[in-house]
Amino acid sequence: MSGWLISLEGTPAGAALAAGLALMAAVLHAVFGALQKGRHDPWLSRAAIDASYGLLAVPIVLFVVPWPQPQMWPIFAGVWVIHVVYKVLQAMAYSRGAYTVVYPVVRGTGPLFTVIGAGLLFGEHFSMVQWLGVAVLVSGIYGLALYNLRTVTSGRETLVPALGLAIATGALVALYTTFDAYGIRASADPFTFLAWFFLIDGVFMPVILWRRWWKLPRAQILPLARRGVIGAAVAMASFGGIMLATRLGPVGQAAVLRETSTVFSALIGWMMLGESTGPRRVALMSCIAFGAVIVQLGG
Repeated sequence: MSGWLISLEGTPAGAALAAGLALMAAVLHAVFGALQKGRHDPWLSRAAIDASYGLLAVPIVLFVVPWPQPQMWPIFAGVWVIHVVYKVLQAMAYSRGAYTVVYPVVRGTGPLFTVIGAGLLFGEHFSMVQWLGVAVLVSGIYGLALYNLRTVTSGRETLVPALGLAIATGALVALYTTFDAYGIRASADPFTFLAWFFLIDGVFMPVILWRRWWKLPRAQILPLARRGVIGAAVAMASFGGIMLATRLGPVGQAAVLRETSTVFSALIGWMMLGESTGPRRVALMSCIAFGAVIVQLGG
């Protein structure tokens, strides 16, 4: 499997597979967001998911993938630090502002900074048509944030710092996307990088939230564990898909396509969670999808 994927790098078939993987990651990222909602504390849900994919990675690390080369250990250390900072900033932003306002700002900032970072780190350069697509996509995502902002009634006094933290979180999304892309490209076997990523990334959230774990009623433990295992499978497929896409094709294009998750998230909310979707939101979501199409066709 690894040899076949590596043979596709830099080929038209590899670029097509990268686009498909990025879109798959977008759909699964939206599903992942929906799994974090519900009757459980969203951060306990995230801790259960992280713990589950960390445990699932153990047998893969030990018995399936090759051992990492020595030069990968500093990269794994950098990956762990960046993802920890990202999760802390994300928690701070969501605790200060409405999810429907903060989330689009985070996702809209991410691809813009990622495209810039991919140009600096990997020498990737977008055409004018692709930059137009980025502008359309980012405008649609930020438009959703502004539209949702009009309906927010609670927590407005902390909204300004929440938006600042959301932009910082988006910058961390761009940083981890480009750095993780660097890591998976530096690894001789891409699945070695992915397995070790899930192992080390699965430690932080369960450790810092262990006090909440012990306070849970016994009746909630099994449903939360079940959600954790399902979420882990979704997260591994989603993150694994986007990381493989950044190895096979341009990092910037993969990042832009992933942010169509905002559209899929709204569709899931409408079809499965009963959330309302008016004509303005449909128009803004169309901008996001149209921007991603422009970026893909302009490449």
